[in-house]
Amino acid sequence: MKYDLIIEKINFWLIEYLKKSKCNGFVIGVSGGIDSALTSTLCARTGYPTLCIDMPIFQSKNEINRAKRHIEWLKKNFNNVSHISINLNNTFESFKSSVENTENPNNNLSLANSRSRLRMTTLYYFSGIHNYLVVGTGNKVEDFGVGFYTKYGDGGVDISPIADLTKTNVFEIASKLNIIHEILIAKPTDGLWDDGRTDEDQIGATYSELEWAMIQKDDNKKPDDFTGRNKKVLEILLKFNSQNSHKMDPIPIFKVPKNLK
Repeated sequence: MKYDLIIEKINFWLIEYLKKSKCNGFVIGVSGGIDSALTSTLCARTGYPTLCIDMPIFQSKNEINRAKRHIEWLKKNFNNVSHISINLNNTFESFKSSVENTENPNNNLSLANSRSRLRMTTLYYFSGIHNYLVVGTGNKVEDFGVGFYTKYGDGGVDISPIADLTKTNVFEIASKLNIIHEILIAKPTDGLWDDGRTDEDQIGATYSELEWAMIQKDDNKKPDDFTGRNKKVLEILLKFNSQNSHKMDPIPIFKVPKNLK
């Protein structure tokens, strides 16, 4: 891929969308991961105000420190970048104590998704104050392959500049833009669990494997067309794609029949 040209095209797209929306700048949650690092860098490159917010909720120290160091790197290189740190530990604990039902087997997943939704609420609070666009950080594999994001959490955004880039593309462009090394080598994680589990731990496949499986799906290949690990990976992709289709498809709307209007 022609990454230099892609970078410039994304920059132009961000600027044009910002002007069209009559907003003043961008706000983005920075997690310490590669996707938010690349997205915040692309926003910073536009020259328009870019507010980076780190929002720890009982995350690992490594994730928190990576986020802070990336923001420091951005501020050093772009004078249009500002930063706010919002510790949501107490907010999450208060919410958790109000709703927790330890007898429900879905309790842990529901609480994990609630972390993402608290972050979304925080981003839109500052979006409203400054008239900024909330920028999404999802890549193509997460957003359209396995649906690996929280509905109305990190999926609740105004624009998604890297949603047509695979994870491989994201790493290669981030490297080209000289994003700090510790982010480039960190294992991808959604930051929603106290134990620091990675995306691969949760999905059961690497992003490169999922990218391969997306190609097979587009070619209408079935798991039975393969054997061994390839068969398993395609099964994983199809399972996640199916069960998360409600996130990727438009919201169902009941249409009133014309004869009843």
